[in-house]
Amino acid sequence: MILISPPVDSTINGCVKTDLIQQHYNYTGKLNKRENTDGMGLTNVAFLIICSFIVFENLMVLLAIWKNNKFHNRMYYFIGNLALSDLLAGIAYKVNILMSGDKTFSLTPLVWFLREGSMFVALGASTFSLLAIAIERHMTMIKMRPYDASKKYRVFLLIGASWLISILLGALPILGWNCICNLHDCSTVLPLYSKMYVVFCIGIFSAILLAIVILYARIYILVKTSGRKVLNRKFSKNNSERSMALLRTVVIVVGVFIACWAPLFVLLLLDVACKPNDCSILYKEDWFIAVAVLNSAMNPIIYTLASKEMRRAFFRLLCGCLVNTKVAKSLPSQPGGEKSKSNSSNSQKPKEAELSQIITPSSVIKAMNQSMTNGEL
Repeated sequence: MILISPPVDSTINGCVKTDLIQQHYNYTGKLNKRENTDGMGLTNVAFLIICSFIVFENLMVLLAIWKNNKFHNRMYYFIGNLALSDLLAGIAYKVNILMSGDKTFSLTPLVWFLREGSMFVALGASTFSLLAIAIERHMTMIKMRPYDASKKYRVFLLIGASWLISILLGALPILGWNCICNLHDCSTVLPLYSKMYVVFCIGIFSAILLAIVILYARIYILVKTSGRKVLNRKFSKNNSERSMALLRTVVIVVGVFIACWAPLFVLLLLDVACKPNDCSILYKEDWFIAVAVLNSAMNPIIYTLASKEMRRAFFRLLCGCLVNTKVAKSLPSQPGGEKSKSNSSNSQKPKEAELSQIITPSSVIKAMNQSMTNGEL
């Protein structure tokens, strides 16, 4: 059922609905903490700055992918979806901060659930996007066709499934899985959320983490074993260097994900185990959530800016606006014919390069290693 703010004197199963949010915050011990904080504080200001950086960073990634035709392929669709979810995570966390503090108690239960649920949806979509990228890369390794641009249905299927599951996960408390009128089952970190729902979310995200680790481990094993079979002794040193570069990339991908999300997982596990007012660390949840959101700032660096071509496009877009405005004032406009020719010639170059790599006998292994080391994980 969708919760709507009831009249002041209404009751449900003997539960008084007056000042519902304040009752839950008082029971979990967060009410006193909220009352002792005046204004936004330097911590929240720092969090808002980080959120603004996350939004700007991922917006630039989306624009770079949209403006360059060479990035309109299957893998970069997943990168764009990851940037979109991280951008929304930054916006959702910024809205969450601006609506927190004393403003929390003026919210209706529905608005409170929307405030927290939007964070779950955005962060869930980000983690599911990481899983989708791992699945796509693993499927590419198995099929041994790194440049197969056909059959894009898998792209939209994985992206659609990630958003559908994320929205459903974030909407479960609004649909009724909450602790209203059942205070002993309430979470301390999220006072209107049921502890069983928190356990369920921990299980989902832990499964995602385990799946990502397994998939990238299999990718590394596939690339290394395939390199041994195809490459002869003459290229063994080069193959070893590529394998080590791949291993470093995999360790960074998995390590950053664990470093950002593990503290929040541990905090939520303590939240389920501890009774109200027993664990003081539960009232410092803003720091743990901020570290998890920080993963949305690290993803563009790991998945996008590690690629040389994507890095060039990113900084060209970042610096091009100012340069283009100055040049436009001093130079006449260029005819459209030459621009279209240059664009068509540039768009044909990646296709020709791809075809040449497919024709080469050892192209599969080289393409796999190259795609890993260029940051397409």
